[in-house]
Amino acid sequence: MRDYDFKMIEKKWQKRWSDERIYRAGRTPERKYYVLEMYPYPSGDLHMGQFRNYLIGDVIARFRMMNGYEVLHPFGWDAFGLPAENAAIQRGIDPETWTMKNIEVSRNTIKLMGISYDWEREVTTCLPEYYRWTQWVFLLLYRRNLAYRKKAYVNWCPSCQTVLANEQVVDGNCERCKTQVTKTDLKQWFFRITEYAEKLLAGLDGLTQWPEPVKILQRNWIGKSEGCEIDFDIKKMNKKISVFTTRPDTIYGVTFMAVAPENPLAMELARHGGREAEVGEYIDRSMRISEIERASTVREKDGVYTGTNCINPFSGKEVELWVADYVLASYGTGMVMGVPAHDQRDFEFAKKYDIPIKVVINQSGEKLDPGSMDEAYVEPGVMVNSDMFDGHDSQRAIEEIIDYCSKKGMGRRKTNYRLRDWLISRQRYWGAPIPMIHCEKCGVVPVPVDELPVLLPREDVDFAPRGKSPLASVPRFMNVKCPECGGDAQRDPDTMDTFVCSSWYHLRYSDARNDKAPFGRVEGASWLPIDEYIGGIEHACGHLIYFRFITKVFHDEGMLSCEEPCFRLFNHGMITDEEGNVMSKSKGNALPVGPFVEKWGADTGRIAMLFIGPPAKESAWSERGTLGAHRVLKRIWKAVWQAMFENTQEIDIETLKPEELTLLRKYHWAIDRVSRDIKEYGHNTAIAAIMELLNEMQAHDDKGSVVYAVAAKGLVQLLAPFAPHMCEELWREAVGQGESVFRSDWPEVDRAVLREETIILPVQVNGRVRARIEVPVESTEEEVKSAALAEENVRKHVSRAGVKKIVVVPEKIVSIVS
Repeated sequence: MRDYDFKMIEKKWQKRWSDERIYRAGRTPERKYYVLEMYPYPSGDLHMGQFRNYLIGDVIARFRMMNGYEVLHPFGWDAFGLPAENAAIQRGIDPETWTMKNIEVSRNTIKLMGISYDWEREVTTCLPEYYRWTQWVFLLLYRRNLAYRKKAYVNWCPSCQTVLANEQVVDGNCERCKTQVTKTDLKQWFFRITEYAEKLLAGLDGLTQWPEPVKILQRNWIGKSEGCEIDFDIKKMNKKISVFTTRPDTIYGVTFMAVAPENPLAMELARHGGREAEVGEYIDRSMRISEIERASTVREKDGVYTGTNCINPFSGKEVELWVADYVLASYGTGMVMGVPAHDQRDFEFAKKYDIPIKVVINQSGEKLDPGSMDEAYVEPGVMVNSDMFDGHDSQRAIEEIIDYCSKKGMGRRKTNYRLRDWLISRQRYWGAPIPMIHCEKCGVVPVPVDELPVLLPREDVDFAPRGKSPLASVPRFMNVKCPECGGDAQRDPDTMDTFVCSSWYHLRYSDARNDKAPFGRVEGASWLPIDEYIGGIEHACGHLIYFRFITKVFHDEGMLSCEEPCFRLFNHGMITDEEGNVMSKSKGNALPVGPFVEKWGADTGRIAMLFIGPPAKESAWSERGTLGAHRVLKRIWKAVWQAMFENTQEIDIETLKPEELTLLRKYHWAIDRVSRDIKEYGHNTAIAAIMELLNEMQAHDDKGSVVYAVAAKGLVQLLAPFAPHMCEELWREAVGQGESVFRSDWPEVDRAVLREETIILPVQVNGRVRARIEVPVESTEEEVKSAALAEENVRKHVSRAGVKKIVVVPEKIVSIVS
């Protein structure tokens, strides 16, 4: 037996695996399995805490390889975007140099850990061979009328000096730099994701292997509401406005209308009402407040009257039109009908500005005095002060009013969504250029597909954010000929949100070197959907919606047979230090991978990380766990080398000694447990099962027995997905196999071996357990009854009247009624 020299072993097998291309996936597999972890931003070297999700996926990939699947397990880099650009600006270098250097360092670090990636399919989103197809995706959406440009109030980060999508604003702050987000009015490019709102919502029902919290978050973000849109005539303007409501039963209680400050209608109403200056000043002030703060239920509501009124189409009453910042342009038509008696926000607003309050629903049907109300009545009830609908149940009346509204031409049934179109323009350099050209004669026209990619300029670029797109100051990039008329034109100066790059990267992996299309139809059909996708729940309302949307677009284009990107999604927990702080470089508690591997070895790190706790839960890293993992590997190394693998005759269960049968049962129990736990993301309990098998082996007296050899060989295979380097060495050198352990067949469970010869059953007398009996598994019901009645403590508790009834629940319990 040789010493466990992990440095030599890991270096040896990483090279051999690369030379043998053992992880290379084919073009069109017969039996496929696609395992994918969310790819990282290359913002610097990786630390041990970042490896959890990669190791989780690696175990699954290796396990599936040993179960006869052809596995696609690729990797890449989300290389565009603000993190890399800001870091490069701070260091005075260009983003590409910074990014590619980080990728090289991180790639080498990943290889140190022995992850089974097919590096031949590596993608880097900032390279022209990738973003050429990101631009192609943009043009696909443009051709399908799913990409458009419009002027709108958008989220603006004063620090990053760029526009943000709604999904990139967290609690009113920029998700990157935490600066409070404001609003600004700009012409921007959007993807019409709202066209797919219903498909995105309906598709969630079929994602049975997605975590329920993710689906709940997406349902809430899409935010489907069913109701109606009601038209109000604006007095003396010959104009109608439409308002969406889910509570048309309160229509007779409307006493004012409120418009969102960013709604263009606000200033139009103010000009008509002669209050342009006052309203304009209010809008400017409101735009400096985040949407989160404006929508807060505890913040005092305020607004300004526009000087213009409209007519309630049901009551015929005239109501005032106000601008109020608690109304958001991102919902419905950007205005609400104010029903102060039955909406708390409207109630507080009306109280502040002495707007009438009219009760139209109450619990008893009596007409209450609004002046006595301390808060809005928001529950269902009986309609009052509602003309022809008086006395109607308010909930049932909703459908009646919608039908009446439609019949009379005053509105229409409407389904509304909280989801807004995806804002993809960014006023930064480090992103995929938007492939559009602006011509004074032809308007906005797409770059011809055969001219892609539109390359980022490398020289004479001021990367620093200054409130406008850096590309706009590069004449040799901006000045082009119009592809339609041949006249002078200019490129679009903005770049795309980095989430566009990651919205389709899973598709590129299926055919990563294709230079004729983003991916081939045959390859896409062969590998998609992803079988297991691993990443954090924080992406639920961003990336995980976007990549579902783009997958559906490709399906509708006829390029994919699947409508959803992945069958199964797993959200991993974070790694913390022993004080509970999430491991990160910024906090100074990150554990560098290189020095760790040098001291302990990759396999020790893998076992320590995977045994630390349930993969879905937050877990604390400790030096004690590392030492324990290393000791276990050394014990396994010794135990396997002690086996006599030339002893290969078939096992005859009938001739085994009791301790041999015990070891054999433990071995098959371990196969069953490890297989099940890997499939169910119980990596830590799978390792625990392997340790139990190891303990049984070490307690076994005859290390030269055939049973011990079978258990030792199987132990190497069961451990291989977790500690691949050591197990490959043991498989080839100790077990004496010629091919890789990852080309071997995963051990099969022998259920006959697992089945016990006897079973212990509790015996109840009149509902209380009085004894436990051990009987042969094959015992008949009469034999079980006889054994139960033979027990002294059972006889003692049977009444003098004798036994009335005995019930035997097979392999569970014996119940006696006396």
